[in-house]
Amino acid sequence: MSRVCELTGKKAMVGNNVSHAMNKTKRRFNVNLIKKRLFLPEEDKWITLKLSTSALKTINRIGITAAIKEAKSKGFLK
Repeated sequence: MSRVCELTGKKAMVGNNVSHAMNKTKRRFNVNLIKKRLFLPEEDKWITLKLSTSALKTINRIGITAAIKEAKSKGFLK
């Protein structure tokens, strides 16, 4: 399973660990993902999504219906 937010499309970034001596080694900045079960009142069903915590805050702010509608318009959901 890939570490990608299903609502926003966020995924891991690549960067460097930099030591005090300025030695650089590759590292990954992973997304803070959680698996969340949400209820869609319009369709009267439960869905399970892998969400970033920032996407969860967006859902809490604008609602699940508006967040899914926005994600579909951007092409993240089918």
